[in-house]
Amino acid sequence: MALAAERAGLDSVWLADHYFYRAPDGSTYGMHEAWTLLSAVAAVTTRVELGTMVLCGSFRDPGLVAKMAATLDLVSGGRVVLGVGAGWHDPEYEAFGLPTDHRVGRFAEWLEIVARLVRGETVDFAGKYHQVRGASLVPPPDRRIPILVASRRPRMLELAAKWADAWNTAWFGPVDERVRERLRDLQSAVAGAGRPADAVAPTVGITVRDQDQPVAEPAADAISGTVEELAAAIKDYEALGVDHLIASLEPVTPRSVDRLAKAKELAAT
Repeated sequence: MALAAERAGLDSVWLADHYFYRAPDGSTYGMHEAWTLLSAVAAVTTRVELGTMVLCGSFRDPGLVAKMAATLDLVSGGRVVLGVGAGWHDPEYEAFGLPTDHRVGRFAEWLEIVARLVRGETVDFAGKYHQVRGASLVPPPDRRIPILVASRRPRMLELAAKWADAWNTAWFGPVDERVRERLRDLQSAVAGAGRPADAVAPTVGITVRDQDQPVAEPAADAISGTVEELAAAIKDYEALGVDHLIASLEPVTPRSVDRLAKAKELAAT
């Protein structure tokens, strides 16, 4: 799929970070570990950006994540977008013995340490959940690795506004009032943080369905029209000032990738 995206002219490839997902009916869906797989994708691609959508702060030590990001950014030629979030899926937390309390408080400390490390600082931090003393990345990153924070509620939006280079909200179909409201919330949070209005690039996760390919469990909200209608939806998001669209494809096939790429080309004309 990554090779199909690169060949088709898409801009980025993203991987989810979970131990597993357990549906309300008890069905469990597995996946490979995100960072290992992203490293493999880096080895076989040359152009596309490489992102996590999003890396769960609860799963890994902040110093390790910063070191991982700097290393993968180096070996990929500066293509990493470090997408991060606080985590949310209780079944995987409970299965692997991870604490579910104070998730945002834990993430706030974690994010500050990661952000300061990948930006080249030597960090001293004594928090309730994390402590580092004289920590730095050696060798340091070759560039400022962009950090994307996925968030929706006020406290997480404040963290994105303070520390992130990009922000994500997901998952949506065509532009609607929910998207507009979340973009307004981001703008308010960035202003409240005292940063320039364009300091945090807004990104949106969309679901794109090809009606000509069967889908076992279709999402409730998706862009499911023709390629031309998909291109029009892309333009609608661009008109709102959205910097990047991250598409969840239904189904996940090279044909779906090619279809998305055609819509991207149409939207650019």
